[in-house]
Amino acid sequence: MKNILITGGAGYIGSHTAVELIKAGYRPIIIDDLSNSQEKVLERLEEITGMKIPFYLGDCADRSLLDQIAKDHKLSGVIHFAAFKAVGESTQKPLKYYKNNVGSLVALLEFMEAHSILDLVFSSSCTVYGQPDTLPVTEDTPRKEAESPYGNTKKVCEDILVDLIKSKSDLKIISLRYFNPIGAHPSGKIGELPSGVPNNLVPFVTQTAAGIREKLTVFGDDYYTPDGSCVRDFIHVMDLADAHVKALSFLENKNTNFYDVFNVGTGNGNTVLEVIHTFEEVNDLKLNYEIGPRRPGDVVKIWADTTKINQVLGWYPKNSLADSLRDSWNWEKKLNE
Repeated sequence: MKNILITGGAGYIGSHTAVELIKAGYRPIIIDDLSNSQEKVLERLEEITGMKIPFYLGDCADRSLLDQIAKDHKLSGVIHFAAFKAVGESTQKPLKYYKNNVGSLVALLEFMEAHSILDLVFSSSCTVYGQPDTLPVTEDTPRKEAESPYGNTKKVCEDILVDLIKSKSDLKIISLRYFNPIGAHPSGKIGELPSGVPNNLVPFVTQTAAGIREKLTVFGDDYYTPDGSCVRDFIHVMDLADAHVKALSFLENKNTNFYDVFNVGTGNGNTVLEVIHTFEEVNDLKLNYEIGPRRPGDVVKIWADTTKINQVLGWYPKNSLADSLRDSWNWEKKLNE
């Protein structure tokens, strides 16, 4: 089995990707500082997969820890998730975000070159497109000035990867630009676990349904969209996890000094109100929500053109919006049992 290091592997997307890696015959090795995740996720992963996943507690910018992992396990590749991701907080603490998100990538790349670990899948974001002029966005859509320091760290990290490949590095790298991951593992054993008040829509929806939040606020219903609320491309986290496995296996057959970028979305846009109504319908309940004022910095509408990832990686999403929202609610209910 090939050993794959997952930075931030106890987090939301990292944990689901660990499951898919094992299913595909890889052996994940997790490093996580647990700043935005919990150690009990590792027990849940063992329950789901029947495998005890090697775990290292610490920061992926800690070179001595990385060297220890490489000594303990012969690594074939890295999937780099670890990053701070709260847009609002990044505007208040930009240096924290640059130090962590950019600094950890640089440390990781130095480590990979030193140990001749060549394959890297990098967790990027559709935030690099800002509010696009034309929709849907392709990988060639111009990147715009970021709306937040968080978004800018993803742009800067992508630029670092491009410059590294231009320097004739042996690394082979794919950046996956995620759209909006939602949902949870169908078992209900792992899912999105925000600490404090959620920054994302669906955890706020499920927590409102569970009575943890009094109500949900929809920020604006007067945008130029089908029902006035913002439009996003919501993708099931298991489909997103599968995209990482496809990207990794694609890199294994590439020559050294390679870089490419792929959008990972469904290719469809759904409004915030559509998400709310679909959630109510598939789970047979009513949500307490209200319409509030527009929120500054919100992109009005964005969704992906997925032609490239469909054709090059042979990846297609398998889950619908309804599937995602059913799994999200199943996860929330199990959390509160």
